[in-house]
Amino acid sequence: MTTLDILAWCLAIVLMLPFAWLTLEVVAALLPMRRLAEALDQRPRMAVLVPAHNEEAGLAATLQGISSHLRSGDRLLVIADNCADLTAEVARTEGAEVVERTDPNHRGKGYALDFGIRHLAADPPHVVVIVDADTEVKAWTIDALAAGVAHYGRPVQGVNLLDPPPGSGPAARISAFAFFFKNYVRPRGMDRLGLPCLLYGTGMAMPWQALEKIDLAHGDITEDIRLGVELAIRGFPPTFAPDAHVKGTLPTQTQAAGTQRRRWEHGHLSTIGRYVPRLLLRGLFGFRFDLIGLALHLGVPPLAFLFLIGSIVAVVLVISGPILAFAALTAAMACAVLAILVSWYRFGRDRLPAADLLLFPYYVLKKLPLYLGFFVRPQREWVRTDRPGEAP
Repeated sequence: MTTLDILAWCLAIVLMLPFAWLTLEVVAALLPMRRLAEALDQRPRMAVLVPAHNEEAGLAATLQGISSHLRSGDRLLVIADNCADLTAEVARTEGAEVVERTDPNHRGKGYALDFGIRHLAADPPHVVVIVDADTEVKAWTIDALAAGVAHYGRPVQGVNLLDPPPGSGPAARISAFAFFFKNYVRPRGMDRLGLPCLLYGTGMAMPWQALEKIDLAHGDITEDIRLGVELAIRGFPPTFAPDAHVKGTLPTQTQAAGTQRRRWEHGHLSTIGRYVPRLLLRGLFGFRFDLIGLALHLGVPPLAFLFLIGSIVAVVLVISGPILAFAALTAAMACAVLAILVSWYRFGRDRLPAADLLLFPYYVLKKLPLYLGFFVRPQREWVRTDRPGEAP
């Protein structure tokens, strides 16, 4: 075997691993889901944090959805972060406790959450729930998150979904299904494997003792992934709560959707290099299989990127590499495609018409400039997605 053959096999194996792990997650997701459906008559005292930056338009509906599920002793705290609108006034009108933060040099959700946690420290709750200001909170979600934290004693992540805007085309529906696959199917599979999941930024809860020692004051565009990794390393790996549901809507404007997608996908790709080696080393040397599983989960890049790189490498292998390496890689890719189709049939037929599946290759190719941008000029700063009807 020549040096070129060895390099080709190494490259194929590196790519086969995320395809194989993705397939394993989907197969596990097909197993019956364990649920924590018991109500807590005496649930822990909680505080719901709602970080908000210029959210006056939709904030009232979010707060009303949360308030209807709070009990005596609970707190609803809105962090009006660098706002130039009536966010704070809307929150007070809805009966929420409000703290205002103004620091244009330190922008991002992490800074807002840190400000809110420090405000709560004078009278800390047992459980902290975090909900984005543009999120619809489904019935039973608050209680399900509290029940999860009380039962497991560690962070809990609910189902966080985005719907395509009314009347949107296939691209938006495929994007919404990809979000559903990432935030429901894959963490469901991790849960059935007995492994932790990542945090997704909203619809999540954690015990106070886990959160109070975590540094949140940063402008990381992947503050949710960073928080989940830090908590897992400190002995508080997040678990999935399928009974808790929060929902938002994909941006309607093309530019806003592009900004959001660039932040998400560039952020995800950057976290692979930052956190996967760290999790693997901690897991291997500490004999912590939860961290190894979390590393493999995080190491699966965005699906479009994964299949784009896999296709390019497969073409290179069939031209110049060993044919067995090409066969092994294409087999791993085929298994992943089959797993995605099975998960669509099992969980997503009502979300994505079958005809839209035929457009997936076009959807992947359309993202090529986005991924080229990651290697040329990656997104590193937090940028809030514009809301419908909002002035520039």
